[in-house]
Amino acid sequence: MTFKYNHSSHSKKVASVVLAGMMALSSGGAAMAADSTQTGQGQSAAANSTAAPTGLFSDIKAGFWAEKHVYKLAYQGILLGNDGLFRPGDAVTQEEAVTMAIRFMNMGSQLSSTTTALPTNMEVGNYFKPYVALALQLGLVDKTEEAATDMSKTTWGQKPATREWITKLLIRSLNKDAEAKAQNDQSTGFADNASISDSAKGYVNLAVSLDLAKGLDGNKFNPTGSVTRAQLATFFSRGESLTDTKYPNTATGYVTGLKDGQITLMVDGNAVNYAVNSSTLYFTKDSETRAAASDVKLYTKVLVVGSAGSASYVEVIDANPQVESIEGTFARSLSGNKIGLFVGENYETYSYDENTAFIDQNGNAIKLSDITVDSIIEVQRETFSADKKTVAIRVKSGIVNKSDNGVIAEVQTSGKTIKLVNAAGATEQYTYNDNLIIRYQNRILSVSDLKAGSAVKYMVKDSVLQTIELAQGVEQSVRGTLVEIGGNQSTVTFKSDGGSLEAKLLIEKPEVIINGIQDATLNDLITDAINGDKVELTLNSDDQVTRIQVIGRQMEPLNGATVVSYNSKTKVLTVLDANKKPYVFTLDEKTKMDYNAAKPTLAGLESLLNDGRKLDLTYVGTRALSVKVIYKYEGTITSIDTTNRKISLLSGSQTVTVPYTTAPTVEMYNKSGASLSDLKIGDNVTVTLGSNQDVVQKIALKSVAQFEVAGVETNGRVRVKADLLTSQFYVDQAVLTDENGQTITPAQLVTGSLINVTFEGTTPKAVQVVKRTLAEVTAVDASSVTLKQFNGSTEKVAISGAVKVVKSGSTLTSLSNLTVGDRVEMTKDTDNSTRFRVLTVMSKQFWSYDGVGNQILVKRETTTDTNYRFALGSSVFVHQGDNTLSVQSLRDNDNIVLYLLNNVVFEIQKQ
Repeated sequence: MTFKYNHSSHSKKVASVVLAGMMALSSGGAAMAADSTQTGQGQSAAANSTAAPTGLFSDIKAGFWAEKHVYKLAYQGILLGNDGLFRPGDAVTQEEAVTMAIRFMNMGSQLSSTTTALPTNMEVGNYFKPYVALALQLGLVDKTEEAATDMSKTTWGQKPATREWITKLLIRSLNKDAEAKAQNDQSTGFADNASISDSAKGYVNLAVSLDLAKGLDGNKFNPTGSVTRAQLATFFSRGESLTDTKYPNTATGYVTGLKDGQITLMVDGNAVNYAVNSSTLYFTKDSETRAAASDVKLYTKVLVVGSAGSASYVEVIDANPQVESIEGTFARSLSGNKIGLFVGENYETYSYDENTAFIDQNGNAIKLSDITVDSIIEVQRETFSADKKTVAIRVKSGIVNKSDNGVIAEVQTSGKTIKLVNAAGATEQYTYNDNLIIRYQNRILSVSDLKAGSAVKYMVKDSVLQTIELAQGVEQSVRGTLVEIGGNQSTVTFKSDGGSLEAKLLIEKPEVIINGIQDATLNDLITDAINGDKVELTLNSDDQVTRIQVIGRQMEPLNGATVVSYNSKTKVLTVLDANKKPYVFTLDEKTKMDYNAAKPTLAGLESLLNDGRKLDLTYVGTRALSVKVIYKYEGTITSIDTTNRKISLLSGSQTVTVPYTTAPTVEMYNKSGASLSDLKIGDNVTVTLGSNQDVVQKIALKSVAQFEVAGVETNGRVRVKADLLTSQFYVDQAVLTDENGQTITPAQLVTGSLINVTFEGTTPKAVQVVKRTLAEVTAVDASSVTLKQFNGSTEKVAISGAVKVVKSGSTLTSLSNLTVGDRVEMTKDTDNSTRFRVLTVMSKQFWSYDGVGNQILVKRETTTDTNYRFALGSSVFVHQGDNTLSVQSLRDNDNIVLYLLNNVVFEIQKQ
């Protein structure tokens, strides 16, 4: 049986026993201890206990997935502590389960104060005897059934309660024994139906139909499996919704008052006040995580557990305010705290009192006298009492004529509304139309120039904004063609889209944005009266240009041109294109240069512009914007002709053939002494030319390899591991991105992460962090895999394209090779295929933990066994069932299952 629960985002999702009431839940923790200090032979240690302290339980931390259920039951007196501990992961014993069931039923008043004789085979601790005796009397436990129980290994009370046994107890505590027995003849539908006792099948069927139980993996019930104290506690907490049992310190009602330090409930027609403080716990019905006091709203339904007028636990049962609304036209204020309004054709009156809120259309508090005749108002009344008191009177629309100072809060151009915070600090919202006038001094602005936070003076007529005057300038933008940057780079001249020539001052270092140019400057801009850059200029409140973004360029490319001549005095370059058509260009200090040098200069370029030199250029008119001396080609090999000593490759859209005289150097990552014979058609390469551009000097193969980061040094060197081998290289000159494509620095690489490295020969050019998911396979079909990650979340991953399953040393290409229960690492491989690496499984006995070396030692299977020391992953997941553990909690001789990848342990499952 799986007892269902909802866990918090900080808990591990449980695959075994889960308790629930009305919805699917996962496992959790609570203490089912007794409240006597008496101990003795045969009595559970839980009997040495105290009531839940104000500080709650030291082993239930804030954020623990089951704290909601633990705290509620603890404050209700159903759960009591054991020296301030809950021990949520312990298996619940039969005597503990019975005790909790009696408290859950609120039958403690019927406990006998005298010693009660129990059947001889039902030995329990002294404290638990009256509870077990009452359980027999109430029919929660069947004496005949228990007589057949094997008590050879433990006493009846100390015996761990099984799923089948707990199912009966739970159903009977809900007074549904007859319903269960009526279903005894029906199959449960579980795969292990034959293992379920005939007398329990009806209880199992009913538990399933009440959504209290469901099957485990493989549609099994596992009737003899144990139930933790946590799981049982969660069930009883959820089970309260299935019973009418009343608890003396628990009240359910509607919130009628909220103020600092107090919450007021209407309970059965009476107002009840509860004090609240920082120790009060808040939850909502549909969430397992803590809520805030602000999540409790007026007129919502809540459950409060508390005593002496103080609330210890507050749970929102229904977050929808229990109010009704009547809309009408305000007529007048009447004596006796009443108002009159027309609702349709009818004239009606409504009462109000000192607690009624009066609110304008912007949500601000007002007085009744502020409401004008003929305003449309909404009267809200509570619906949970016979009085139907008016809780709020809200103005929905009224005529506003005013002038005020304020601050722009929000502009919605789609609905033509502007929200402002007025001088009094209240928020107002008004519509506007095309006649709205917006200005700053003598400048007329547009709605797009209004920014949140701008101080303004505004005027409203008939509830519509008429004018807005800004107290200070705002940032705005203009577009045009760039004509000139002033000689000292302090001004910019441009031709606006309207055709007028304008000049603006530049701030000292304006931002320049040009697609494809990193860290662009003013020198990268193209200025020309006709062919200049199309730009968008951003102006600050002082009308100065702070940002220039190029949104269009008219430059032309000329690739593969041949130099005819160059005059270093006039800076005139003459070239021929591939069709022998001549071009003449002028170079200047703004021309961008590129040749085989780290820092190209014009002087260095001029020495290379000799007759016959091959160039790639970009230009506007006769002005050369960029000149690149061709010293390499990048592309895909189409042929390698060793007889005629030439290599052809497809570079962009053209085929380039380059000869070689002697065999060129070939660089390949992870292969020293490579030669032409190691290259093949289709390889992506960079071909570097000799100084005369006439022969191949070097060929670098572009390749991608995946590594695990083993360490990062401050000088940009990264140590990596792949296939159990360690290597290192520098990435300080490479482009690094995270798994989302955002640029990062070498220092941001994390040890243990996976990276795909793109090499040009042996030089890293790009590093991409690869998303890595470690999880358990819970379902798989031909096109998807469902994974349960170590953090408890479940994700169904749709698989398209190629897939690789690396399992037992073999690489397979079908998802059918994955099995439910496999632990896998899911990543993207270097070819962009989805790769699953199945972790190796080993069953061992724990010996010790080495914190210095971050490794565990296990018991040797033989005296010659050397495989007993295992390194741990940086975030190893240690658990027992659904409870997360620490490595330090493992003890000598614990049976454990290890899940390893490359001999590193990523999961330890305690048996």
